[in-house]
Amino acid sequence: MAIVTRIRREVLNLPAAELGPDNPLPPLRPLDDGGTAHAFGAVGDHRVDERDREDLPADMARQIGYEPLRSLLPVRIRDGYGRTRAPRALDALVIENDRLRATVLPGLGGRVASLVQLPTGRELLYRNPVFQPANFALNGAWYAGGIEWNIGATGHTTLSCAPLHAARVPAPDGGEMLRLWEWERLRDLPFQVDLWLPDGSDFLYVGVRVRNPHERPAPLYWWSNTAVPEDRRVVVPAAEAWEFGPDRRLRRVPVPPYDTPHPYATDYFYDLPDGRRRWIAALDAAGHGLVQTSTDGLRGRKLFVWGSGPGGRRWQEWLGGPGTGGYREIQAGPARTQLEHVRLEAESEVSWLEAYGPLSVAPGTAADPVTQRVEARLADALPRGALDAAYAAWQPCADTAPGEILATGSGWGALEVLRTDWKLPGTPFPESTLGEEQRPWRELLHTGTLPEPRRVRPPGPTLVAPHWRDMLETAPATPHTEYHLGVAQWHAGDRAQAVRSWERALRLAPSLWPLLRCLAVADQEYGHHERAAERYADAFDDLSRERRDDGEAWTAAAAALGREALEALLRVRRAADARTVWEALPPAVRERGRFRLLQAELLLAEGRRAAARAVFEDGFEVADLREGAETVDRLWARLGDGPLPGRYDFRMRPGNP
Repeated sequence: MAIVTRIRREVLNLPAAELGPDNPLPPLRPLDDGGTAHAFGAVGDHRVDERDREDLPADMARQIGYEPLRSLLPVRIRDGYGRTRAPRALDALVIENDRLRATVLPGLGGRVASLVQLPTGRELLYRNPVFQPANFALNGAWYAGGIEWNIGATGHTTLSCAPLHAARVPAPDGGEMLRLWEWERLRDLPFQVDLWLPDGSDFLYVGVRVRNPHERPAPLYWWSNTAVPEDRRVVVPAAEAWEFGPDRRLRRVPVPPYDTPHPYATDYFYDLPDGRRRWIAALDAAGHGLVQTSTDGLRGRKLFVWGSGPGGRRWQEWLGGPGTGGYREIQAGPARTQLEHVRLEAESEVSWLEAYGPLSVAPGTAADPVTQRVEARLADALPRGALDAAYAAWQPCADTAPGEILATGSGWGALEVLRTDWKLPGTPFPESTLGEEQRPWRELLHTGTLPEPRRVRPPGPTLVAPHWRDMLETAPATPHTEYHLGVAQWHAGDRAQAVRSWERALRLAPSLWPLLRCLAVADQEYGHHERAAERYADAFDDLSRERRDDGEAWTAAAAALGREALEALLRVRRAADARTVWEALPPAVRERGRFRLLQAELLLAEGRRAAARAVFEDGFEVADLREGAETVDRLWARLGDGPLPGRYDFRMRPGNP
């Protein structure tokens, strides 16, 4: 007799780094600390070479050019994490029947951290033994392993390390379903992920819905990303793929044999024939492993490999710890490639159903290739018609009101629903979820006035959507309002007006450093680097005088502004002023790896080459090093002719120093 499917709370104990506070400075520039072949890299890494565009299918070329992400606003950068791990308890939700057990982390993006086949005890995913954030998400913090739900724009979602709402909901078969939902802020789209295990089922069902409640079309990006052990053979029903490699060229190639060596990180976006069932599998040497399949709305499939070079090996060690084994990623999305965004029409929605489960195939012959054997085995285990029927049964349940609330996400969705009175059945965003960050914007909505902060502290986040910008423009022009208005105008592309708003605010603002920093960024964007450096120096001096304590918020502000000031001053060779900033940093900040790297650059600028090299010899770890960044190796190359030490070798493409 099958065990009734159940959802229960659990605590996942593992070595984990602290996430730390978000960066309080508005991200006026895209994150772009280098480049990488991986389509999940920094904003700006995903541009397709113009030489390749004319050879692309028309729909792919159109979608690659459709609404690429130009700004991270209103999201903040999440870079306050470190590399020190200690035993910690992470809240988890477990969905289990007698065949499978799925462990979900609602506080960390709704990640499926583990999927275990219970009769064999076999883990079907790459399960990371640690929680170690690294700088891979669009806004910074991301961690490796499991199944993640990427929404927003090309890259790992800004929700990678954020809490989602979670609740019990009746499943289509009368059992229990786990619903995850949130408001995606880059595109202002609510979404939900429904997970359930029918009694006796070998497959975890995942229903996904993304809604566009606006009166205008919106760009849709979604890729479900599954990490599997590196030694798995990936099987997919395609003969050709679009390769995006270390040279950042997008080219159509035959699907390479599974044992093809890859010295550098490479993406393969498989070109599945129209009408072919959508699936991808990852199998071990004995033919056991994981298969992912979906209804036809999720058309794309992808493989990402880190590559066998020293940079790829170092990154895998960085993300999971030494001796934990590597991983590769199999993925699924609504477009052929992750370089595309799909048009989601006004006041519409899109949905599909995915299924994840174990699959085993017996050894075959050349006349019985593995793709055909996997496809036949999948047809037996989960017929295509059965998946379509499960999708049809789930669709009415997508609107079912949640029952017991199991976790709470952000209050940003509640603020948007309060503003618009949108009806979003199945995904409630109640006013009770509004928090301190939403409080001033709620007051602006109700009174037309953005309240002044109750105490001296770094400014809160800025809302930049057109409707909020309009409210800021008509609100009383206090310095606090002008600061936020300038950020919203900058996001809208009206940079001259943004500068005017910040300059007006300077005359009366009690706190100058946030405005000076914004003006310094504007100077840099216009190529006025000397003036930018001067403003950064003044901004940091003002913050140092204003800083009330060494608490988390002020330390985050000092670290963020100190880093930008040091970089700006060193760029124009003002080493003495950079030294003044360095000495004024909190001691704990100076010990961080990012600042040890800046210290080495400062020492080199002062002509103290041996001391700069000693910083490398003493060792440091830049916790927020960007995937594909070349900062460390370029500085090392300036220090001498020796080979880059392995601990600093994160190079992801040929031709690096």
